[in-house]
Amino acid sequence: MFHDFNYPAILSASSRAAWEIEDVIPSGARLDFTRPFMPEALARTAGIEGLSAREQLILNQIRGHDYLSIFGLVEEFILPFVLDHARTRLGDDERVRALLNFASEEAKHIHLFKRFHAAFTADFGHDCAVIGPAEAVGAEVLRHDPLSVALVILMIEWMTQSHYVDSVKDDQDLDPLFKSLLRHHWMEEAQHAKLDTLMVEALAEGRSPELLEAAIDGFFEIGLYLDAGFGAQAELNLAAFERAVGRTLAADEREAITVQQHQAARCTYLGSGMVHERFKATLESLSPSAAARIAEAAPLFA
Repeated sequence: MFHDFNYPAILSASSRAAWEIEDVIPSGARLDFTRPFMPEALARTAGIEGLSAREQLILNQIRGHDYLSIFGLVEEFILPFVLDHARTRLGDDERVRALLNFASEEAKHIHLFKRFHAAFTADFGHDCAVIGPAEAVGAEVLRHDPLSVALVILMIEWMTQSHYVDSVKDDQDLDPLFKSLLRHHWMEEAQHAKLDTLMVEALAEGRSPELLEAAIDGFFEIGLYLDAGFGAQAELNLAAFERAVGRTLAADEREAITVQQHQAARCTYLGSGMVHERFKATLESLSPSAAARIAEAAPLFA
């Protein structure tokens, strides 16, 4: 066993880490638009040629908006998935309590990100569209094998951990309110990653090698679907950027930045999760072949 996760310990840790939305982003809280929101390792905006420092900052802030908006969209399909999993485990009290707490916290995060969107929109002054609608995205993802879905969710949960620890925690330049949002999200997602590890194990139990490989096929299908969405989001971000800076990019410049920002999003939302050591350990425990397939694909999303 490569971990010691268990439901009673996760429940206890979740209780200690719990927070309320008003403690994180109280009514009237304002973002500091003189500062970046996203660490450069994720945003990849500071080195874009042809953009002034102010324009790079604006694009960084738009990326910050899409970061939390995408998480809100993803958590809208995680929530029903976790509830469905809990329903099949009735009678196992601690497991059900932990899963219901997981779902409740995801609902809280959705609410938190909507409040962030309102605060962002109030002061940014320009509409920043986001891919969706969430219902359509959720329907496409959830039509896949539950193990495929659980693996995608596990990748996302561990990804949020590495983002905060590796890129956000020690970055003193970021807007304090945005950084606090990421810290509080990270605190609860730490327990969600452990719970999803246990969900993956439960869903994989008793599967033949062929069925495990089929689940990895589904993982890639979902990943490619999301990747197409991230490409569309890059285009939406540049449209918002042009409105915010009051100029239209030349066609070749727009194309180059779209490609570059799509790759940045790939790394943020997919690549950084695919190479997380905890995610890789789960894959190895299920099937070395599955782990090898994902390891081979990961550099495409770097």
